[in-house]
Amino acid sequence: MDLDLRKLRYFAAVAEHRHFGRAAEQLFIAQPVLSRQIKAFEQELECALLVRTTRSVELTPAGKQLHEEAQRILGAVDAAVRRVHDAERGAQRLVVAFSPGLRVSAAIRAFTSRHPDVETDVVPAQWWQPDAPLRDGRAQVAYLRQPFDASGLRTIPIGHEPRVACMPATHPLARREKLTTADLDGEKMITATTRPMSSIEEKFELIATGHGIALISMSAARSYSRPDLVHLPVTDAPGAETCLAVATDRPERQLLRDFLEIATATLRRA
Repeated sequence: MDLDLRKLRYFAAVAEHRHFGRAAEQLFIAQPVLSRQIKAFEQELECALLVRTTRSVELTPAGKQLHEEAQRILGAVDAAVRRVHDAERGAQRLVVAFSPGLRVSAAIRAFTSRHPDVETDVVPAQWWQPDAPLRDGRAQVAYLRQPFDASGLRTIPIGHEPRVACMPATHPLARREKLTTADLDGEKMITATTRPMSSIEEKFELIATGHGIALISMSAARSYSRPDLVHLPVTDAPGAETCLAVATDRPERQLLRDFLEIATATLRRA
């Protein structure tokens, strides 16, 4: 079957808001129209995507999977349309993806100072599949935190950052100055394996509500600081390596090579 992109956008809006009324407002359509379109989409896919009650809208397992797929598909389509328009205008554009918490702005500023005619853009890389923007064409280069599937990618090492234990401010361990992995024995840990999540914001919300503790990178902890959470260094926890990455199945144009050279020097100094 052919996937209806319009209905996919409708579904993505409902999945994001978990509410038909707010999704309809975002899409500038009437709520009954949106409801009919979603029902027709489920019939076309021959599976239920949403569980509707009088008070809430929740995703089924199939709906959760489609929501992840929709973000990549719609992002790739939007990127393709933008590239077509850039080609018509004769414009050059470089799109950089980045992992949550990693700051690539200094590298982009350094690159722009040498290439002022090149348009730049950024796209966030989701923490559970950071390499996706490179593989689906939304970005030409990415500043990422390992580990991730590096097959088909060329990576350039940048640095190393420690991981910290993120927990509610009311947790008994929160009064400590630092921890070891032994201190976390017996604690319920939140990982992508134990609890699939759609965003890093969801992870922090789960931690804050007492679902468990998570090991996260120092940069992510600093970027998403909130008063009800505490981040403590774990002295013997393995750190995370950071790197620049590009896809090897696409031509590495001079513009991209220039960015890699500039970004490598800039980010290693940071």
